[in-house]
Amino acid sequence: MKKESVLLIAVALVIGLLLGILISKGGRGKGGALTAQAPAQAPAVNYQEKIRLLEGLVAKDPANRSAWVQLGHTYFDSQQAAKAVEAYDKALALDPNDPDVLTDQGVMYRQLGWFDRAVDNFEKANRINPSHMQSLFNLGVVYRYDLNDYPRAIEAWERFLQLNPSGPGAEQIRGEMEFLRTHPQVPGGPGASGPTGK
Repeated sequence: MKKESVLLIAVALVIGLLLGILISKGGRGKGGALTAQAPAQAPAVNYQEKIRLLEGLVAKDPANRSAWVQLGHTYFDSQQAAKAVEAYDKALALDPNDPDVLTDQGVMYRQLGWFDRAVDNFEKANRINPSHMQSLFNLGVVYRYDLNDYPRAIEAWERFLQLNPSGPGAEQIRGEMEFLRTHPQVPGGPGASGPTGK
C-alpha cells in the first residue's frame, strides 16, 4: 500500500508541474509584457531540461517554427535574453509576420539594452496588427524609461488607450502620461530638445 501511495503522490506532483507550465504559458498574454510580476509559488520549472529537449527537437527539425518559438519563450522565462533573441530569429525567419514573437523578441532586445532594435520590433508588430496592444504598451515603456523620449511615449500610449480605454493597464498609463505632460522640465521630457542617452 505504501508503494501505491508514493506512486500516487509522485503522479500528482508531475500533473501539478505540467498544469503549472500550461497555466503560466496561457497566462503570459500575447506579446510578453514588460511589467513586473510577483514570482509564482508553483513548483520550479526545470528550464535546462526543457531547453535540452527543445534544442534536440530543432536540431532534428529546423523548420519546426513552433519549437523555435517555445525555445525562445523558455530562454525568455529563464532570463537568457541573447539566446531568446536567436531562437526568436529562427522562428521569424520561418514567419516574419508574427506580432507576438516580434514583441517578445523586442522585450529581450530591451533587456540586452538594444533599445533601437526593441523599438523596431514593437513598431513592426503594430504595423502587422494595428490592434496589438502589448506592442504599443512596450513601445511606450522603451520611449519613456530607456530613451527618455516623452512625446513618443505619449503617442504610443495614446494609441494603446484608444484600443484599451478601460482595460488592464489603462489607469497606469493615464497616470504615466499625466506625469509626462506636467513635468516638461524633466530631462528628455516635453519641451526638451530631444531624446537623451545613447
